[in-house]
Amino acid sequence: MTRYRRLAAVLAVGALTALGTPAAAQPAPAQPPPTTTPFATPDTNSCPHRETPPPAIDASEAPAPGSSAPAPVPVPDVPVGGNDLGDCGVILADGAPAVPADISATAWTVSDLDTGAVIAAKDPHGRYRPASTIKVLLALVALDSLNLDTRVTATAEDAETEGSAVGLGKGGVYTVRQLLQGLVMASGNDAAHALAGQLGGTARAVQAMNDRARDLGALDTRTATPSGLDGPGMASSAYDLAVIFRAAMADPRFAELAAAEEVPFPGYPKDPAKPDNPSRPDQPGAPVNPDLPLNEDRPGFTLASDNALLFRYPGTLGGKNGYTDDARQTFVGAAERDGRRLVVSLMAADVLPIRPWEQAARLLDFGFAQPDARVGTLAPDDTVGDDRASATPSATTAPSAVARAESDVDAGGAYPGVDDSADGAVRIGVGVVGGIVVVGLILLARRLSRR
Repeated sequence: MTRYRRLAAVLAVGALTALGTPAAAQPAPAQPPPTTTPFATPDTNSCPHRETPPPAIDASEAPAPGSSAPAPVPVPDVPVGGNDLGDCGVILADGAPAVPADISATAWTVSDLDTGAVIAAKDPHGRYRPASTIKVLLALVALDSLNLDTRVTATAEDAETEGSAVGLGKGGVYTVRQLLQGLVMASGNDAAHALAGQLGGTARAVQAMNDRARDLGALDTRTATPSGLDGPGMASSAYDLAVIFRAAMADPRFAELAAAEEVPFPGYPKDPAKPDNPSRPDQPGAPVNPDLPLNEDRPGFTLASDNALLFRYPGTLGGKNGYTDDARQTFVGAAERDGRRLVVSLMAADVLPIRPWEQAARLLDFGFAQPDARVGTLAPDDTVGDDRASATPSATTAPSAVARAESDVDAGGAYPGVDDSADGAVRIGVGVVGGIVVVGLILLARRLSRR
């Protein structure tokens, strides 16, 4: 009898299991481990990038054989733009609301484009890689030095430049204006290379860009390439990007470039040095390879801006985005609302949880909602002092950035416009002594003439 009772109990348990026991009686299922790391804005409170950007993840910044990496750009004793901007965390005005959510940018600023008031910031002077946002600085130098109507014939080196391209072709003829359109609207590294050629070559263009940055008070910036491709010593900051973009937007020609949504862009002729259409199957004996480009005349096309903010955020005035593996996502741009114009900059951002243009849009909304907030100011201002040249050098008394760059390159300077050699002080001393001697001779000549 006992055996039958045990069998009945087993059958009863099986029936209950099949029908389902009450929820309270069921053991809780094990929770699967999280598959993604929860989003968190990078913590910069300890100022990890006060002197240098984060470590590179590839060899793009390795110095050329036989040369060494340049020393970091010196950090000014007094933070440019005001003491509050020397902090590395989030910087807000008293009574300001909380920072918008989902901002993955490691560093950012939002400022008034006209007054220069910095409304809010995060690690504004932290050094990061600018990527293609540095093309704004190249555009400034080109607008200062080149005639927009000058016609430029693209070289094979222009057309084959590494990275993003607007689509220059060897033998194609473009005006400087069209090269600037390709630079700003399509982030064309090929256009950057062609413009650098017009400025005297890559080395002189880079030096001119660094001279211009220093003139503007962008003292965190040192570019290594005209296009923004990473290179030894490349660095900028969210503060500097805002300063540079503000200066560029003060030039109506740049403002027009940045605001353009579409423009016609010229094509280029086939290369006479190459065989005609080697991949066409209608040529006897020619290999059929659809991956090879056809050697034929390329027609012109419509060039569209790659700035998503321009199409999706009402009041956008223009902007410039960038990306490299080391720099991550970068952006600088401006928008207007009710007569007020703001500039926003992002550095070391990601496409998650929202895309960079959306992060920029949230920061712009944040800035527009605070008409009186101020935590600092964009250079030029009194806090820069003697660490930089005048932001508006006179064309009649000061050489252009390109002229200074040519002098610096010829002299072999390690940093544009800066004489780091020990004999710099000696030259100053010789000049002072020489001046005294000249004055003495003039006085002696006057006494002799009187006699």
